[in-house]
Amino acid sequence: MSRIGKLPIPVPDGVDVRIDGQHVRVEGPRGELARSFDPDMTITLSDGVVSVARSSDEARQRALHGLTRSLIANMVTGVSEGYEKRLEIHGVGYRAEQKGETLVFSVGYSHTVTMEPPSGVAFGLESPTLVKVMGIDKEKVGQMAAEIRAIRPPEPYKGKGIRYVGEHVRRKAGKATAAS
Repeated sequence: MSRIGKLPIPVPDGVDVRIDGQHVRVEGPRGELARSFDPDMTITLSDGVVSVARSSDEARQRALHGLTRSLIANMVTGVSEGYEKRLEIHGVGYRAEQKGETLVFSVGYSHTVTMEPPSGVAFGLESPTLVKVMGIDKEKVGQMAAEIRAIRPPEPYKGKGIRYVGEHVRRKAGKATAAS
């Protein structure tokens, strides 16, 4: 049995889970998420706990078992607490500014880079060098944070660029000076 797949998913107060065959809809204080799952997975709700079961022990079904459970757990967490990714900008003159919903990055190019948030995702700017990506869908928040980081990934020589808060950038020594 899958160690992840067999774990029950507790549904917190204020969150409503509706299961219609393979379609799961989760509503909470922060919004609503819906998703369809593989027909080989059996999803049940009883006593405020969602559980996922599989019909056989095939490799594909074992993989889907854990995946399905994780996706439903992420939906429940997203509508109750939400998700957030924080990115920091390193480099002299590198900064971001918020204009309405969009973020405008000045990160060493000859032009500025503008990022529009997709539906269900919001940007926050704690300082000109600290960006927050927030939303209820973990997949969208992570994808948007990765796209922002891809504007100017951290380089290994001086560490300049956009990185996740707490991300370690492995540094290189650079050119050796002309020693005698």
